[in-house]
Amino acid sequence: MIRPRPPYTRAIAAATAITSAAVAVDLFSESSRLRSSPIYHRIIDRAAVPILKVVLPDAEDAHAFAVAAARRGVAPAYYPRDVTGVESTGPVDLMVIPFVRRRTRGGEGDQRGPSFPCVGLAAGFDKDGEAVWGLLDAGFGSVEIGTVTPRPQPGNPRPRLFRLSEDRAVVNRYGFNSSGEAAVAKNLEEFRARERLAPRTDGGVLGINVGKNKLTSEADARDDYVSAIRALGPYADYIVVNVSSPNTPGLRDMQRRAPLMALVTAALDARDAATAMERREGATRGTFRPVLVKISPDMSDTEMSDAADVVLRTGVDGVVVSNTTISRPESLVSSFREEKGGLSGAPLREASTRAVRRMYELTGGQVPIVGAGGISSGEDALEKIFAGASMVQIYTAMAFEGPGVATRVRHELEVALAKRGFKSVQEAVGYDHRRGNRKE
Repeated sequence: MIRPRPPYTRAIAAATAITSAAVAVDLFSESSRLRSSPIYHRIIDRAAVPILKVVLPDAEDAHAFAVAAARRGVAPAYYPRDVTGVESTGPVDLMVIPFVRRRTRGGEGDQRGPSFPCVGLAAGFDKDGEAVWGLLDAGFGSVEIGTVTPRPQPGNPRPRLFRLSEDRAVVNRYGFNSSGEAAVAKNLEEFRARERLAPRTDGGVLGINVGKNKLTSEADARDDYVSAIRALGPYADYIVVNVSSPNTPGLRDMQRRAPLMALVTAALDARDAATAMERREGATRGTFRPVLVKISPDMSDTEMSDAADVVLRTGVDGVVVSNTTISRPESLVSSFREEKGGLSGAPLREASTRAVRRMYELTGGQVPIVGAGGISSGEDALEKIFAGASMVQIYTAMAFEGPGVATRVRHELEVALAKRGFKSVQEAVGYDHRRGNRKE
């Protein structure tokens, strides 16, 4: 007897057919103009995304479908907006060059990283680097894939992703589900090959977030990170060392001073060795690849101080602040609030902003900070920038508002900066720390 397919399977089949039809239309039309129109944005974000939540009630099924849609190039594309009339004397520049090495470990002069729009996509959405091109089209100035582990692993058992709709939040306990460095390298080779044929003009960059396999001991963890950096570094514009996910046992122990110092040093050595090899082989792409560390919002002030000391002593190129939290604010009302895992979204915003502000203070504003956690508007992004972030990342907001959130946040950030008299993001970084503006 043939068993009927579950409702979500039928929904995926129907949605895939619609997506395929849209792609077919795109092949014979001016697809970029269509996808960058405000009407298309409204159709996807206000109609398609809410319907998707109904027909795919399992959050992980919806996540997989969203990645597939981005891979097929169906997501809305970014469109610029003129904000020169918004209490501003001219256009607002959202481009940033957050990564500059003042003194290199090899004794060379300053090295500058790429310039790109300051609103990026955080790691966790495109874990295997399948949809980078489509996500950059959607308006993200940077797309950070991963977390990627050296060897394939399935992650934790399902269910492991939960929407807390009433709280505008998500709890995940994925556990570094990854296809492994070899499979991801193939995906990224395809992306770079496409880029060589049709160079992007939007300044978008690729970040690669790496971690250790679940069964790798702390003593051997450095080998996992070094392996991933060697395998994937040549494809990256920047690399993130993830030591802060709450879903891999023992991972956060690596945020302590001694193991963090050893790990960061090994990661920088691996990056430098790969860079030297590329230069010997006559690499044509830029070979300055910043290495960043991603930290938890749950660190004590002593732990945060230790991490800042490691960052300053090792010369690591930046810090991502922050990952998800294991805390549960009393304000949560969703029935999923007690699910184990990392909480992200609106309830994380204040804690992550405090962490950004504290890291900026501890490093004296000398180290670029990527602000992540609870950003869903231009004002949220500006809050992180004022606290000390040189660039910001979105993720959970996409689950509730769709991929058009990248365009909207960029527009709103332009307006927010213009209303306050800023002509660029760079001018606003760390504004809270200037005399008379300090916030606790």
